[in-house]
Amino acid sequence: MNGAAKKRYAEPLEIGGERLLPGEARTVEINVAPTFSNDDMSLSVQVVRGVRPGPTLFVCAAIHGDEINGVEIVRRVLKSLDPKKMAGSLLAIPIVNVYGFNHHSRYLPDGRDLNRSFPGSPSGSLTGRLAYIFMNEIVAKCSHGIDLHTGGRHRSNFPQIRAELNDPTIKGMSEAFGAPIVIDSRLRDGSLREHATEKGVPVILYESCEALRFDEVYIRAGVKGVLNVMRHIGMLRRSRARAPKKPIVSKTTQWVRSPGSGVHRVLVPLGGQIDKHQVIGVVSDPLGTQEVEVIAPIAGIIIGRSNLPTVYEGDALFHIAQVSARTEFEYEDFHEALLPSDYVHDEDSPSDAPIAG
Repeated sequence: MNGAAKKRYAEPLEIGGERLLPGEARTVEINVAPTFSNDDMSLSVQVVRGVRPGPTLFVCAAIHGDEINGVEIVRRVLKSLDPKKMAGSLLAIPIVNVYGFNHHSRYLPDGRDLNRSFPGSPSGSLTGRLAYIFMNEIVAKCSHGIDLHTGGRHRSNFPQIRAELNDPTIKGMSEAFGAPIVIDSRLRDGSLREHATEKGVPVILYESCEALRFDEVYIRAGVKGVLNVMRHIGMLRRSRARAPKKPIVSKTTQWVRSPGSGVHRVLVPLGGQIDKHQVIGVVSDPLGTQEVEVIAPIAGIIIGRSNLPTVYEGDALFHIAQVSARTEFEYEDFHEALLPSDYVHDEDSPSDAPIAG
């Protein structure tokens, strides 16, 4: 990095009207809008500035307020960082949609999906204003981004990265993260990824778990992934650990819908590999007099699944990432590598202890 770049890094980073120098770590509250009770809704940003020049990365969670697995990922990432051992700056936003988080809701009070409302508007509804502030106070100050999501209610997602792989920077971040599967996913209208990309900020999206749930294995995979990306872009020193395996890449995904109404029995685990025409579930009436098989239309890996045993005909049951051939990946190995061998450690503080499933 040349002298001019080092000089620029030494200047304060301004977030929400506050100025932070290299080596500082501080929580910044950015006002969004007043609520009905005259309290200000705000966006809490933990800013960690390393002592050395480097990239500026944002990591955010709970854009959908009920997708909380990423909140714990952000907490653990922050707990592991030391500004003295870091280059560049991290902007960590564990809860973007505070209103939805407080009310166990995906949406904001106006009923809009924040991740379809970017770039937002300074004079729009609450959702539009929040999107606008996030774009201008966070994304505009950053060089890279990681957006943490989960499946919806009663739907679990296997750990996966969603990204546009034709961008070499995004491809590098996706591979460095270390998730077992990467979905080469197009940009969605109004999404954070779409508008960050337009601003020249490469963003990858990590999906795992289910709304309103924590999953210890998927949290650990997310923490490891964020730190891997920070190493990849030069914010942390390279680890001596073996580099993550190259992920399985899928360009096509397909939902399998229920062929009938009744009680659904799942025959394939989340993350399991399946063959075309394989029976992956059975839907039967409660008495068991009628049964209909759920057949996989393509070969691939189960990356999403409904957790509700009662289904109507046409309900989405399985989300399959298409792969052309059987791979070496086994979901049991993935879980075993990340699951702690013992849930009780004397040296752990309560805030470090694994979350029991």
